[in-house]
Amino acid sequence: MKLLLHACCGPCACYPTEMLTARGVDFTLLYYNPNIHPYEEFRRRVQALSELARKGQYKLVVDKQYPLEWWLRGALAEPGIRCAWCYRVRMQYAARYAKAHGFDAFSTTLLVSPYQKHELLRKVAEEVAAAEGIPFYYEDFRPGYEQGKARSIALGLYRQGYCGCVMSERDRYMKPVKALPDGVADGDVVVVNKFLAEVRHAPDSAFKRLS
Repeated sequence: MKLLLHACCGPCACYPTEMLTARGVDFTLLYYNPNIHPYEEFRRRVQALSELARKGQYKLVVDKQYPLEWWLRGALAEPGIRCAWCYRVRMQYAARYAKAHGFDAFSTTLLVSPYQKHELLRKVAEEVAAAEGIPFYYEDFRPGYEQGKARSIALGLYRQGYCGCVMSERDRYMKPVKALPDGVADGDVVVVNKFLAEVRHAPDSAFKRLS
């Protein structure tokens, strides 16, 4: 089987590539992840995957497009969970690239992470496969997550702290806002929830130039 393996990052690619190599599968890694924000994070993940490919002597295709506005509009317009849009656009790209370049099937290293919405990812990928006319190779790589993690640490690969999009970065790092009365000091911050709420909903005409 000639397999196109979409890769979200270097660490998540460690176990699937090791396992596929051991089985003698002819695979090529594909980096296409316009969901990664900010751009410096995008570059670091490309570098980490490139380093893994070099050390493992894996074939690698990298698409460095960074259509930020397009991706954000799509994610915000998704009627259900935003991850569905994220999975769909990446799997569509992988499927179309695989079909155009003579691969027998496509898959993704996203299947290794216990932090992904696994069943949603599988459903989206299988729908894309049916629509594009090329098989999706499914395997639950999650049992090898810790093994892959250990390998990525041994190789010194950059390991990210969040999924990729700016919303997941917010969810990963931002602490919930405490519900304190307006004007009450919280450390060095004075809470002004009422004012902020009014500003968010005020029309543009309500703001005047300060001089």
